[in-house]
Amino acid sequence: MAKFTLGKTGIKVEKNAFGALPIQRISTDEAVHLLQKAQSGGMDYFDTARVYSDSEEKIGKAFEGRRDRVIIATKTEALTAKDLKKDLETSLKTLKTDYIDIYQFHNTPFCPKPDQENGMYEAMLEAKKQGKIRHIGITNHRWKVAREAIDSGLFETLQFPFSYLSGETELGLEEECRKHDMGFICMKGLSGGLIQSSAAAYLFMTQYDVLPIWGIQREKELDEFLSYIGNPPQMTEELRKIIEEDRKELQGDFCRGCGYCQPCPEGIKIEDCARRSLLMRRAPLEPQLTKTVQEDMKQVEKCVHCGLCSSRCPYGLDTPSLLEKNYEDYKNVLSGKTVIKQ
Repeated sequence: MAKFTLGKTGIKVEKNAFGALPIQRISTDEAVHLLQKAQSGGMDYFDTARVYSDSEEKIGKAFEGRRDRVIIATKTEALTAKDLKKDLETSLKTLKTDYIDIYQFHNTPFCPKPDQENGMYEAMLEAKKQGKIRHIGITNHRWKVAREAIDSGLFETLQFPFSYLSGETELGLEEECRKHDMGFICMKGLSGGLIQSSAAAYLFMTQYDVLPIWGIQREKELDEFLSYIGNPPQMTEELRKIIEEDRKELQGDFCRGCGYCQPCPEGIKIEDCARRSLLMRRAPLEPQLTKTVQEDMKQVEKCVHCGLCSSRCPYGLDTPSLLEKNYEDYKNVLSGKTVIKQ
């Protein structure tokens, strides 16, 4: 890919961005190394959030003294103006910066607008006037909220799940963002780890006017994406086959692992258990069969079909049914009734 302008923000970035959620799982030294290597290798857009534990702190340490070389986007889950202002001050401190390039409402259950009782949008405008943020964005998993945000004209960027597993809904959002000169930022380009080919995922993104954010935790992953900057993958019969097979297997009713169904009143780890069948077939099998995972899967027996998880699911899934199907499949694999070839 190459540099492109992120909608009406006017920001020019490499179409290959660093998603910093996974770096909360590694040490500070490892994270700083990855972040600095990413910047040196050509990535210039780094996305994080206030709720990603110490992700902001690690970015702040990595880019202290080189702030002018990177675009930093972060998010707030605040639902009041007071909490938004508090989150913003914390983010500025942890990121070691005087300003945030793109400050985003983080998966709000509604579209923030002026004159609402919560005062959140006005708080964003105030922060922008003060120079603490430069652009206002929104992230979401809900199509209706995303569409309302586009139509409102109040936001400069939208971040939404987008990959070659996307359907007409997501493709339509990309098209509408282009029409409104709104930057479209793609999360879950690897569909929560279910897409195994980074080359296929990257190749798909080249067809659209979007900024893909890749969640990166390991140096090997970073090296793959950096290599595509100077040598982008070309469509081959092998990549075409991967995309076709993935679409056949995964498009439709599958758990994306976003976690918005949580917490479960019965303690079920829904985002893992509801996609265990796919994980067993698309990742190394042995880690899926440990005693800990077996205990986690057994918790599915506690499901009382209260419907809370389904009501929270932004994709409208029948989550209890998915849990049951995955648990039954898991028991068959454990007992040897189902054999998975890897």
